[in-house]
Amino acid sequence: MYRLWGKIMIDSRFRSDYVFELEDGDIASPSSLKKGLEFLTLHFDIEMPMWLSDNEKDYARFRKTRFYNDHFIETIDFDYFEIEVIEDKKKTSKN
Repeated sequence: MYRLWGKIMIDSRFRSDYVFELEDGDIASPSSLKKGLEFLTLHFDIEMPMWLSDNEKDYARFRKTRFYNDHFIETIDFDYFEIEVIEDKKKTSKN
């Protein structure tokens, strides 16, 4: 299962958040990330942000990244949009 948590933040507080779930998704798959990002932008009624090199680095290292005003063509009415992969504890636990 692939879960992507999207958060709209204003003044370090949640304005809105939502968890996108994809049953047959793979956490390492770019197509799962694309589906999740498309769903979350539609859910929050915001445009698709530009995926820049800083996003690539943050996502690869931390499994999360933020999109600020310079990632959008239109002006945004929030501080940033953040996405974060929610790891499945069953797969990450060591027995």
